[in-house]
Amino acid sequence: MRLILDAHLDLAWNAMSFDRDQTLPVATLREREKGMTGKGRGNCTTSLVEMRKAGVGLCLGTLLARALPAGPPDPNPVSTVAKRTHGPVILREDLDYANQTITCATALGQMAYYRMLELDGEVKIVRTAEELMILADRWRAWLGRVNAETGPPPPIGIVISMEGADPIRSPREVETWFENGLRTACLAHYGPCVYAMGTGGDGVLTPDGVALVEEFDRLGIILDLVHTADTALEQALDHYSRPVFVSHGNCRALVPHDRQMSDAQIRSIAARDGVVGVVLDSWMIVKDYPRGCARQQNPSLEDLACHIDHLCQVTGASRHAGLGSDLDGGFGTEQCPRDVETIADLQRLGEVLSKRGYGDADIAAIFHGNFLRFFAANLPHVPVETIAV
Repeated sequence: MRLILDAHLDLAWNAMSFDRDQTLPVATLREREKGMTGKGRGNCTTSLVEMRKAGVGLCLGTLLARALPAGPPDPNPVSTVAKRTHGPVILREDLDYANQTITCATALGQMAYYRMLELDGEVKIVRTAEELMILADRWRAWLGRVNAETGPPPPIGIVISMEGADPIRSPREVETWFENGLRTACLAHYGPCVYAMGTGGDGVLTPDGVALVEEFDRLGIILDLVHTADTALEQALDHYSRPVFVSHGNCRALVPHDRQMSDAQIRSIAARDGVVGVVLDSWMIVKDYPRGCARQQNPSLEDLACHIDHLCQVTGASRHAGLGSDLDGGFGTEQCPRDVETIADLQRLGEVLSKRGYGDADIAAIFHGNFLRFFAANLPHVPVETIAV
């Protein structure tokens, strides 16, 4: 079994917004949700138990909460600053809050959940490159003995990430978030956000968005370009001097949509030695996906591999492709590839890639090595002797 570093899992959001105890097996969570009618209910795919079965020993665990969005994006906002012009409209009751203060408090609650899991020995919050590499070595050693008497696995390493920066009430608060353990963040989510336009429109960074990016650059918070509108993305690259990445995004050339990454954007990320994590949401895998279709109509891991192929072709190497599954990111098995029942099925992607001619080293790089290299280079460094993992 190969080690996996999954660059996008909404573990705390699932726990706190859907009351999913991440320390339980997926089968138990599904049983608890029988009869519930919300999207993805009874169809969840991910928990810490299932991650261990999957070999997902490392991940980016998100903080996810939005300040009340303005509503549908302006249909012609290319030359405008992203701002609330339509009046407040609740788009997602499990995501949207009335103002940034409530949004901030919600994200701090999610951070507290990760800390409780750490106190219980379930996870280790990763703050430094050295902690990451020590945990990676422990997980590779444990997985290498997985069929023997191995004892318990190491804790799952979680790098704290923020999906949409609305919980940061002001650029002046970035340093506090960094001291609190935040290590990566993207600027927006869907529609007009506090700092930039997100998925569903185009627009530039707000003035506070520029200041936020510059604070990220100063402190070393790693910029995730996912969900960022095209114009804002280009502007962010002008104000951020460090390497960048995309936690969970597929290729626009295969599935046209502004949520996807264009070839030019992929090349810009690769030029900074960044990585793009492919995502398992079916509508992002195949063009014209019929939402709400029968499960057997969903794409497969073979279709997902086409996005990995494209990333490798555009950049000329396997060095810039990774995994950012987004499993249980607002959808369940009803919107997963048809050959994915739980996160443990990510391991099946290795066989798919092998049949396409990828060697063991390339597959290991895509499964964990590329993101491991990226974060080892860009997380803060401390003397190894000061670390307790």
